[in-house]
Amino acid sequence: MKHVLSLLILVIFASTSFAQTTDSVAPKLDPNTKRVLNIQDQSAYQLAMRYNDFQAAKDKLFSLIIRNPEDLRYPELLGSLYFENEMATSAALVALDILQVNEKSIGSLEIAAFSLEQLGALDRALPHFERLYLLTGDNFSLYKSAFIQYNLKKYQEALNSVNMLSKNTKPDDKIGFPISQTETQEIGMKAAALNLKGMIYLDQGSKAEAKLAFEEAIQLEPNFNLAKENLKKAM
Repeated sequence: MKHVLSLLILVIFASTSFAQTTDSVAPKLDPNTKRVLNIQDQSAYQLAMRYNDFQAAKDKLFSLIIRNPEDLRYPELLGSLYFENEMATSAALVALDILQVNEKSIGSLEIAAFSLEQLGALDRALPHFERLYLLTGDNFSLYKSAFIQYNLKKYQEALNSVNMLSKNTKPDDKIGFPISQTETQEIGMKAAALNLKGMIYLDQGSKAEAKLAFEEAIQLEPNFNLAKENLKKAM
């Protein structure tokens, strides 16, 4: 909860984008000097990444961002670097800044959605997953949207998403469910959607509808452990 509050405070007070902020502090350089410095910092960044030196890579990206506030490649790399190093708050803030400039940045939508989800800010993560689905048609983003809607008790929206997912899934669409600390069970997306549908009905006290959904999920995936456990709750 502390992480969520800290993030919300930062977002509220961060009224200007990184481009506006860096414009005010960027040194005025002649084009040739700027080009030479960019080449040096890009080379240093690549070397730092090769040697897995996160701090050095991050420092060079900050220099490139300040010197090139109009170039979104560098904040995008910074956001990815934070995300890969499990710094969810920093990754989310960078991604949100980028989305102020380019609301259709797929990479930034992904980082914002998953980082905000990791921080527990589900209500803020949801619109990014929804937008990802609208822009890409990616069924995993639609599943994530439905699951978060379910967790936020937006049951009708969750049912709409699940029904859409059931119609649009392809045979090779898969999703992993943990069955232990080290093992994951890969399940077809349609069966996963039906299991989630059952969970939604179960939460609403509609055991008959929940039972039917769980049974349909198990019919598609006979070894689906989670659906079997959920079916017992609906009996």
